[in-house]
Amino acid sequence: MQSPAESSPRSDETDIIVIGAGAAGLSAAIALALSGFKVICSGAIDTKANGRTVALFEGSLRFFHTLDLWWRLSDAAAPLETIGMIDATGSRVPIPDIEFSAAEIGLPAFGANIENNVLVARLVEIAQEIPNLSLRSDWLVDVNCDADAVRAVFDSGLVVRASLLVAADGRGSTARKKARIAARSWAYPQTALTVLLAHEKPHRNRSVEFHTRSGPCTLVPLRGRADAPNRSSLVWLMSHKQAQRRRELPQAALAGEIETEVARIFGSMRLDGACGFFPMMGMRVTRLAGPRLALLGEAAHVFPPLAAQGLNLSLRDTAVLVDCLELARSQGLDLGAPAVLQRYAASRQPDIDLRTHGIDVLNRSLLSDFLPVDMLRGLGLMAFAAIGPLRRAIMREGVLPAGPLPRLMQKPLPAKAAPSRTRHVGAARRNAAMGPG
Repeated sequence: MQSPAESSPRSDETDIIVIGAGAAGLSAAIALALSGFKVICSGAIDTKANGRTVALFEGSLRFFHTLDLWWRLSDAAAPLETIGMIDATGSRVPIPDIEFSAAEIGLPAFGANIENNVLVARLVEIAQEIPNLSLRSDWLVDVNCDADAVRAVFDSGLVVRASLLVAADGRGSTARKKARIAARSWAYPQTALTVLLAHEKPHRNRSVEFHTRSGPCTLVPLRGRADAPNRSSLVWLMSHKQAQRRRELPQAALAGEIETEVARIFGSMRLDGACGFFPMMGMRVTRLAGPRLALLGEAAHVFPPLAAQGLNLSLRDTAVLVDCLELARSQGLDLGAPAVLQRYAASRQPDIDLRTHGIDVLNRSLLSDFLPVDMLRGLGLMAFAAIGPLRRAIMREGVLPAGPLPRLMQKPLPAKAAPSRTRHVGAARRNAAMGPG
């Protein structure tokens, strides 16, 4: 990819600007471009491994499948067929272990787990093939709006004029701040350790979540390699003090502590790459849209990595935004019109509120050793274990929310996909030829 200084004019024009080139921003830019909009996606691309993975649930798999992209990602992903929850809090209230099976709700798997850096790298490859999508590395420095357009000013001096700006530039979003959209943040007394692991015993496509007094410690299946046939990713929430101590441990010693924490369920373990350490926080915004601006991903919502809701929620943001913009186009409306953006915000707010509040309550309940809290948590888990319809309803809501689904998430995955390796580029060219009208 050429640098903007070498290849770009000092000004440009497009239908939509997407700020942010992580998994959420790239997915949004690709989906919008494949819907026929002319898109510029700008931001730093980071494909460095940091131990983080993404569990894509059924709705997200449908999203990529409908875009005819899942075949570009599936060989790097491991299916997630069962999820076990094990209480390791030392609670005075007996709390049963629970196991959820995708087969109970008629799915072969809840979803699939893929390394975050691999996902980003492949999304970049896909984006580079789409004629009406331009990737740039410029950094946003200012945003100006008028009645007709939004103008994004970048650090290279480039000014881009568009109908709409989509902010997917993370929790510190420049675009959100420039629009004066307030965000409330809060911190948790936890740091997440993320790392990939190679282990002795097969995971059998099973994820296991240990609930501890410092938060969950979760193993999620990964695709094996010839030199490491059994692999999982780890997300372990712990106190800041323990995180600092473990950051300084030799790899073998840290692997030993991980084995102990997860009761050696997969036998001996070794680290399979670099560790990441991330302080835990939450964030919510006062509104999801501003003048010619839509927020999605971590520019709009942040919470701890429990129940793997992060990117799945972001892809639902994108799918709903695509619906709203396609409808606006069919009606001859301005893409950045207040009514269009209000429709997007109103559609997304309930889902975001439910996930943000639910994850916050679950995380805080683990950190508390207050007996009534333990009793409530134990009763809830016992109900999930004993009441089949409730358990299945919770599972369905976790992988694919109830209610009307956006177009990109309506089509169930085929039982066995046999995609052509030429379809995607052809589809991209056809949609590009449609233009914005």
